[in-house]
Amino acid sequence: MKILVCISHVPDTTSKINFTDGDTKFDTNGVQFVINPNDEFGLTRAMWFKEKQGASVDVVNVGGAETEPTLRKALAIGADTAIRVNAEATDGAFVAKQLAKVAQDGGYDLIIAGRESIDYNGGMVPGMLAELIGANFVNTCIGLEVDGSNATATREIDGGKETSTTSLPLVVGGQKGLVEESDLRIPNMRGIMMARKKPLNVVEATDASADSSATKFEKPAPKGAVKLVDAGNLDELVNLLHTEAKVI
Repeated sequence: MKILVCISHVPDTTSKINFTDGDTKFDTNGVQFVINPNDEFGLTRAMWFKEKQGASVDVVNVGGAETEPTLRKALAIGADTAIRVNAEATDGAFVAKQLAKVAQDGGYDLIIAGRESIDYNGGMVPGMLAELIGANFVNTCIGLEVDGSNATATREIDGGKETSTTSLPLVVGGQKGLVEESDLRIPNMRGIMMARKKPLNVVEATDASADSSATKFEKPAPKGAVKLVDAGNLDELVNLLHTEAKVI
């Protein structure tokens, strides 16, 4: 079984976020980048298939040379080969088109992507990718088993879980539950050294245009000052909730 894991290069959630050029561009200065957490769950599940079923695992990213350390980390975790599509990830549709070309050229049986990246939270790439390559699709996937050319997938739905059976090729949008946080792997020294020798192939982007663009970013409003109301002064509390907080 050939597995392709889609890797997003995203800011660490502890990074301080700023914007430049009139709040139209993300400021990368001083920002630490990591593997998108939803993708990391998928990569760990792919490693399970590699170890238990002898699958091969490739990772792919759409981005510039600055994303290669993130791909190297995926190689250090255990992926066999990394592929970088040499293009700026402008929007979800553009990324999906680039990933579709890689998927079709590689003839992959299973493609695992995160259900969304934690930077833009678009949540559109896995579904678009499945449509472009004509594969089955399961989103918000929290459980996955593969037996030959058949797969059993469990996904999260409102109020519960849904389990379905399907066939390969399959695209899944994974998240926490596909594996648990305790199962995530930290590259060891041996893995880091081996990653230096593993292939990281750079391919040029296909002739595809973006379907959307970001016009402006805006930070959330800062938290306001806290007002303390005496426990016995219910009239003042009700008045503040009505006139200032406007929640009643």
